[in-house]
Amino acid sequence: MTHQSSGGVAAVPGTAPGVFPGDLVITDELVRQHKVSEAEYRTIVEALGRPPTYTELGVFSVMWSEHCSYKSSRVHLRRLPTKGPRVIQGPGENAGVVDIGDGFAAVFKMESHNHPSFIEPYQGAATGVGGILRDVFTMGARPIASLNSLRFGRPDHPRTPELLRGVVAGIGGYGNSFGVPTVGGEVFFDARYDGNILVNAFTCGVVHKDRIFYGRATGIGNPILYVGAKTGRDGIHGATMASDEFADDSAGKSNNDGIATASSLRSGVRSTMQVGDPFMGKILLEACLELFQLDLLEGIQDMGAAGLTSSSVEMAGRAKNGIELDLDLIPRRAKRMSPYEILLSESQERMLLVAKRGCEDRVLEICKKWELDAAVIGHVTDTQHWVIRATPGYDPLADAPNKGEKRESVVVADIPIDILTDGAPVYDRPREPLSQIFATRIELDPPADWGEELITLCGSPNIGSRRWIWRQYDHIVRGGTAVRPGGSAGVVRVPCELGDSVVYKYLSFAVDCNARQVGNDPFTGGAMAVAESCRNVVCSGAEPIGLTDCLNFGNPERPEVMEQFSRAIDGIAAACTALQVPIVSGNVSLYNETAGQAILPTPTIACVGLFNSEKDIVTPWFKRDGDIVLALGVLPSNQAGCLGGSEYIARKKGWTTGTPHLDLELETRLQRLVLKLAREHLLSSAHDVAEGGLAVALAECCVTAPEGEKDVGARITLPAVGSTEGHGAADTAARFFGEIPSLILVSVDKNSVEQVLAAARDVAVPAETIGVTGGETLRIDDATRASLRVDLARLRQAREECLTSIVGG
Repeated sequence: MTHQSSGGVAAVPGTAPGVFPGDLVITDELVRQHKVSEAEYRTIVEALGRPPTYTELGVFSVMWSEHCSYKSSRVHLRRLPTKGPRVIQGPGENAGVVDIGDGFAAVFKMESHNHPSFIEPYQGAATGVGGILRDVFTMGARPIASLNSLRFGRPDHPRTPELLRGVVAGIGGYGNSFGVPTVGGEVFFDARYDGNILVNAFTCGVVHKDRIFYGRATGIGNPILYVGAKTGRDGIHGATMASDEFADDSAGKSNNDGIATASSLRSGVRSTMQVGDPFMGKILLEACLELFQLDLLEGIQDMGAAGLTSSSVEMAGRAKNGIELDLDLIPRRAKRMSPYEILLSESQERMLLVAKRGCEDRVLEICKKWELDAAVIGHVTDTQHWVIRATPGYDPLADAPNKGEKRESVVVADIPIDILTDGAPVYDRPREPLSQIFATRIELDPPADWGEELITLCGSPNIGSRRWIWRQYDHIVRGGTAVRPGGSAGVVRVPCELGDSVVYKYLSFAVDCNARQVGNDPFTGGAMAVAESCRNVVCSGAEPIGLTDCLNFGNPERPEVMEQFSRAIDGIAAACTALQVPIVSGNVSLYNETAGQAILPTPTIACVGLFNSEKDIVTPWFKRDGDIVLALGVLPSNQAGCLGGSEYIARKKGWTTGTPHLDLELETRLQRLVLKLAREHLLSSAHDVAEGGLAVALAECCVTAPEGEKDVGARITLPAVGSTEGHGAADTAARFFGEIPSLILVSVDKNSVEQVLAAARDVAVPAETIGVTGGETLRIDDATRASLRVDLARLRQAREECLTSIVGG
């Protein structure tokens, strides 16, 4: 294990902080409770030239946590492609920014709120949504769309109904009240998430390129302002908790207020849960957008994980400046808060602003108009130190005569900025080769009816309709949603004002990760996550222009987990390079495990796509009778490389090995072909083959039409492959349900078939005419093996009822 730090930083200037009244004595046990290793503590003492104070120990604990410092992942994240012709801002800011033309940019990011959501589902999910919204509007952008990616334990686990209901309610409760449409997402159930669910939240906003704001404390002497909700004791050590695994009894612990907790660093149990207020969040958004418009600010940062500490440190670090803050001036709602508590609180809906000198009164005036608490709490310095002052015994909420006493503040923390940011520990943790997973031949008994197999699969919680979920989200607020949830990707129309005129931009959004495939082969699974997310955007008719990731893994101190992480990063990088789509923002969430049982490695990828025109929009469902159905890409031939990790075999056999082969050159040609066909308006529909395989994808094409449109069936004939001899039920299952990548189903007018086939030949993409749309049934004939036939009404019913066993009717 290697350890890098800023090393010989000289002792801090001025008077070293002394013991503040109420501070705990630094002991080995207290250091251990703060998740600071012995080696890290030695580095802290060396950097400061003295032992840290209790407050400073708390600061190092959160800033050096995995959640804030990425100390175990940074060496690997450097291998991700992050640049491109459209990239305005890559990783390192609050969100990534890409050019969408006409002087405008898309601002987007995805974040995790896994541990809080497992402890308290509603507030954990709600504050996750609130945090990612603030990350986006902090950059000056108005949020225009949200997505989510959710993972829960097995459907029959006792906590799954409670967790699913609570998380969905929390996402809807915050997003609906805030007024941003949730236009898509994904959900998956597996026993490996029994003890640690995943809640990943994505938001995209749009901003004029000349009005992008950054989280930088620039301008020596510029005033620093606190704006938003008052500070309380909620969320203290949330970042540290997010960087720790659960024990068997972690979930469900609570203090006397019934708030679930996971930390006890002082007498009593201190809550690590934040509580969100979406209405306050909306007011904060509008106030910030007004401040941006008036050009009063030099920098702005959301107080997210680690609250005031991380926001102020990161702003100073990016600007290579120092900061001095006076905690006596912080608006607060709890009495007798110590500096430790004020600095580490993660109370929601708070922002830190650096105003232009002389503009602070105007900022305060606007905040007063919006009925927001605001105060000047410090200034930018040239010391490159983070200096915090507070007055012993001072409490602005206490009764007189305390309020009238003269304050005599003292330094409670004085830390070089570098040791908290670029000089924080970086670990290249040990890795060990993963066990080689070979695809083995699977034996299956032939079913009585392949159609019933399809019905059952469409009714799986991992395959069927997510209507129960997205009906609880406001997916049409602001009136810009062009394609609603339930298809390959969400599509939003964004009005962008250009002087007295308005230009409309159309953006597409998709989020994907097949964690089973990542567990079987992290490299291929990571690449498949990128390919599928981009493929879904392409199937909507948009060009992928940028990606954000949320990398959810287990304990990085376990060599096999770090090997999974490293190989997944390489797979993601390979796919990004092949498809020429950069990663511009993201999040790493480690220690997702309970009692040594890690989650499935889940590197979630969200893609943003840009349309040339509204006319390019394509949806996945069949539109009318008589269209010709074509398969673009390679059709599955037999079980080899098709059934491994599939939902069909997981339901039949339990966990299974093997991962499909992904040809990134073919994938690239396929996506470019479909984008070309969409832009030439040759496609009636387009839908990729993913979970559930070819038969499920065809079923979805038949029965996912929105309300008011009729379902359209199809008669499909799969071409013969080799001899019929030696083919068993598993090979037939592979043809119907194998989850092979790089395959897209399209329907076209019969007069356009030859043009589409010729376009495919020109770019060396395999293409087959496999059927025709029409009727009220889906029939699939495998020319070498078997057939299935199902009524569309039964397919739709099975899909719509897929979550009933979990959440009820």
